[in-house]
Amino acid sequence: MGLVPYADALALQERLVVDRREGRVPDTLVLLEHPHVITLGTSSRPEHVLVDAQERESRGIELYQAGRGGDVTYHGPGQLVGYPILDLKPNRRDLHRYLRDLEEVLIRAAAGFGLTAGRSPGQTGVWTDIGKLAAIGVRVSSGWITSHGFALNVCNDLSFFGTIVPCGIPDRDVTSLSLELGHRVSVDEAAEAVISAFEGVFEATVL
Repeated sequence: MGLVPYADALALQERLVVDRREGRVPDTLVLLEHPHVITLGTSSRPEHVLVDAQERESRGIELYQAGRGGDVTYHGPGQLVGYPILDLKPNRRDLHRYLRDLEEVLIRAAAGFGLTAGRSPGQTGVWTDIGKLAAIGVRVSSGWITSHGFALNVCNDLSFFGTIVPCGIPDRDVTSLSLELGHRVSVDEAAEAVISAFEGVFEATVL
């Protein structure tokens, strides 16, 4: 969908969740980018936002309560954000499995570029030896309908992560596909890899 303001993406997800619950749409994978924004999950701590309102305004960074699980995260241009709107019934009603499946999608997508990524014990997301490649924060509403999802760093300006304590983890760096591979990977290229991996993990066809 290109660059979509965070508030618009929240409203879109809310509509899609209702439509999916009532059977008006099939399972849907929304892929987009956001303008600079800091989002707060349900376990966020105020001290994990390191810039005040004045500095956020000067740098063009919005701030939103996200309504998802997890801590503080950052989104910006060059980062591929995915919002799967899925009905997990009847066979996938397991939140931990769903989180691991999303991680697997991103691990496979990275592998498509020849990059080895994996999990970090006790920490949700996808990691390399350098740092965190992708963040995951989801919401599962009544009827086992999912929203929110993942953010894969592709070719974004990683300096903006200095405005937060990413996911509440102060001692781990953040990385991207482009940094790891030593050349620019486009968001479109990353989206193709994510779609292919998503089809494999969730045994689905993305049209």
